[in-house]
Amino acid sequence: MTNPGTTPARTAIVTGSASGIGAATVLELARLGYRTVGIDINLPGAQATAHKAEHLHANGSAPGHLALHADVTDEPRLMAAFDEALAFLGQLDGLVTCAGVADTTAFMDLGADTFRRLHEVNVIGTFVCIREAARRMPHGGRICTVASVAGLRGGGLLGTAAYASSKGAVLALTKNAARALAPMGISVNTLAPGATLTPMIAEHWKDQARRTLVESMSALHRTAQPIEMAAAIAFLLSPQASAITGTTLVADNGLAMY
Repeated sequence: MTNPGTTPARTAIVTGSASGIGAATVLELARLGYRTVGIDINLPGAQATAHKAEHLHANGSAPGHLALHADVTDEPRLMAAFDEALAFLGQLDGLVTCAGVADTTAFMDLGADTFRRLHEVNVIGTFVCIREAARRMPHGGRICTVASVAGLRGGGLLGTAAYASSKGAVLALTKNAARALAPMGISVNTLAPGATLTPMIAEHWKDQARRTLVESMSALHRTAQPIEMAAAIAFLLSPQASAITGTTLVADNGLAMY
């Protein structure tokens, strides 16, 4: 993949790469020279992201970006996907866990099946990805999970009990993983986005009154763009964040402080 005597490009796996923050992260990492593997249940979407990344990273060498199909709740398939990713990348330096689902069901209307599904995807899926990445990472590996300001606030915007509790669990899981993996030289941090213009909230934002209300709750009175989250994630994966682990970077336009 590289010429003799050159430093190999840094590499990363990004789950949820078909759209939103995951897609933006793949493109930002490609712009910074990373080689990536995107994993998503939506393979055509992940392939489209990888294709865009290839153009950003074109240097006449072998392909630098790959898309794989996997559901993060399917542990055997996810483990196989990590094997395929490592075979493609050669070495795994970073992991970003963007794959996730949301729910807006009111507390008293929420069923156990919906609650369970969100935790299977957002929490257990994140855990399996962290574990499988750690098994394949060298000393110096970096992991960034993606939680939400809902996990800090207990919801109160769009995501209600199932979503907020699952993202709160990601916050706790990240800290535990940071402790557990520190002896292996692996750092683990989380990004907690606020309202970000992804497909997950795009439909809700068609209601201008709702959008205005949510934006008015933040200091900057705005909705973030996925690239802003991707830039924060890229920092947490970078050598510049070498002293940071077990930390939550809140990127919410000043919402959680209110």
